[in-house]
Amino acid sequence: MKSVSLQHDNFKEMTHKNTLEKLLNNPSEELLLHLSPEGILRLTMNRPEVHNAFDDHQIIRMTEVLEAASESEAVKVVILGSEGRSFSAGGDLNYMRRMGQNSYEENYADASRLAKLLKVLNFLPQPTIARVQGAAFGGGVGLICCCDMAIGTPRVKMALSEVKLGMVPATIGPYVVRTLGEKAARRLFITGEIVRAEEAKSLGFLNAIVEEEGLDGMVNEWAQKILKNAPNAVRAAKKLVFDVSSGEVTKEMIEGTIKLIADTRDSEEGREGLTAFLEKRPPSWLDQTD
Repeated sequence: MKSVSLQHDNFKEMTHKNTLEKLLNNPSEELLLHLSPEGILRLTMNRPEVHNAFDDHQIIRMTEVLEAASESEAVKVVILGSEGRSFSAGGDLNYMRRMGQNSYEENYADASRLAKLLKVLNFLPQPTIARVQGAAFGGGVGLICCCDMAIGTPRVKMALSEVKLGMVPATIGPYVVRTLGEKAARRLFITGEIVRAEEAKSLGFLNAIVEEEGLDGMVNEWAQKILKNAPNAVRAAKKLVFDVSSGEVTKEMIEGTIKLIADTRDSEEGREGLTAFLEKRPPSWLDQTD
């Protein structure tokens, strides 16, 4: 059986060489990008004909953009969404068929690329919001779990359906388990069953449910709430969650939190925030015209 290796076509392997500005100026039809003047970066998967399933090309595109965004001071919030009726069906069937013809080494390399995308999204310094308007299966669920917040509509349905195909939700597993907890993850990993919007919210996949016509409004409202906060403090607060949720509360962890608050108070942003509060005026990071 002939193996199929990854074709690079007009894009490079994942590096930091392409800046966000270059990527914004050279968009892909399958991944729409928009950076607003206030710092909201929208990544919109645009493959509605395949329910926004992703292939090897899309994985690399998304990782490249997110890596560039992580290094950009212009990006304050990232919104991940998609066009069409589905959020993401996970792996594209044609892509999966090709992967089934590959050698073990090629499949290992391919899985590594998806694992990198998930890691980059999960640990992105900026806050992330998933805009979920419909079905999300397999890897699509993983993308949602890697975002800090997720807002969906009543049409949402989600499934970790890998076992129905003889697969397992491996690379998305760490992020799904952290989202759901072990007990719920056991159930959904093993049954592959579909859960609807309300149950998805109760399980922790979604933070809120809103009617379709109000989805963009609520996503924008949450983004604006984030933008009103000090940008460096927001990044530090997100990192703090990772730092203190990783295990036992140790002396080193406590000392890390002490250092963080001391560093924050001593920072230019921290001093400005406290001074503005005491002087009863907006801090400098807010648009004075608001």
